[in-house]
Amino acid sequence: MPPKGLHVASNPRVNVLRVCSKLVKPPNGLDRRRYISAYGYTQAKALVYSRYGEPSDVLRLHTHSISPSHSTQLTLRLLAAPLNPADINQLQGTYPTRPTFTSTLGTPYPSAVGGNEGVAEVLSTGGGVKTVGKGDWVVMKHTGAGTWRTHMQTDESSVVKIEDRSGVTEIQVGTVSVNPCTAWRLLRGFGGLGEGDWWVQNGANSGVGRAAIQFGKLWGLKSINVVRDRPGIEGLKEELRELGADVVVTKEELMKPGFGDRVKEWTNGGREKVKLGLNCVSGKNATAIAKVLDEDACLVTYGAMAKQPLHLPTGLLIFKNIRFEGFWVSRWSDRYPEEKRRTVEEILQLTREGKFRDAPMQEVRWDWDTKEEVLKEAVQGTLEGFRKGKGIFVFGDT
Repeated sequence: MPPKGLHVASNPRVNVLRVCSKLVKPPNGLDRRRYISAYGYTQAKALVYSRYGEPSDVLRLHTHSISPSHSTQLTLRLLAAPLNPADINQLQGTYPTRPTFTSTLGTPYPSAVGGNEGVAEVLSTGGGVKTVGKGDWVVMKHTGAGTWRTHMQTDESSVVKIEDRSGVTEIQVGTVSVNPCTAWRLLRGFGGLGEGDWWVQNGANSGVGRAAIQFGKLWGLKSINVVRDRPGIEGLKEELRELGADVVVTKEELMKPGFGDRVKEWTNGGREKVKLGLNCVSGKNATAIAKVLDEDACLVTYGAMAKQPLHLPTGLLIFKNIRFEGFWVSRWSDRYPEEKRRTVEEILQLTREGKFRDAPMQEVRWDWDTKEEVLKEAVQGTLEGFRKGKGIFVFGDT
């Protein structure tokens, strides 16, 4: 039997003793408990997978130990990590990038950790770390970090420090890197939009769509927003208008004959130009979006939720000279890490000023004793139809 106050680590592959340190209460008041072994090893849990498939079939909760930080390493405790559609696609094996399966965490089979986005607190640093310190908040610089876990160890070069934590929550910081950054780059990087110009998007109720509506309004742009029909659609339309949307229509309205005439009415008889289209759906929906664009406009595709190809009438290319481009926030983040850092800070500043609201969230608390099935069900639930908000793990007593 171990001495009183000591507990054998729950991972049978790691023969260390675990000591429960005193309860740590961070500034936001959430109770967090650190589990440190007698030899300085941090105990951690992670949602891992060793093959591709549906989340409920392939995810497993794995307990392991993290050795003390050295050199330029950081030991992190995750604070919040969202469940994004791209995360699910990665689990299913349909995403363009696939993680490397390894045995680093001591799993029975080579595995990867789910999740790409999140915010973490620095617990400890190696002797060579220069840019961050204990207690700092950081977000991941690149995708593929594996954020669905209580703790992790990574190199200093792999994170972006949040310089100012005031006035923002863990959830706001933990969800800033993907959807808001995507919306920011789509409106800033394509179409050459200026104050008073129009743009149109489908998927307007998504995280990217809601962020784009708000940024566009702040920058003096006008928007046409397409959403799926659903119970309570008028309430949703009003909600998006309150965020800054000028026009909100359903997919069914978009597809009806004469929709182009309605666009002319909204744009002062067509004298105000629709210069940019944002597409995350593809299929016939995107084709209809492209048809309302003016000459020399640009349609940017950043998703394909309908899982259908993008059909483009030849006339849009020949006679209207419309450009069709793609955007992948992961590639942008990898190629331009400093630009990502600046974008994150600017968005968080808008949040502090009350000028940007994060999308609705469905929080899933993750404590040390949270069961595997609870976590797996939360991930699987992201595949359901109309939801009240984006799923996000909020780490409590870990």
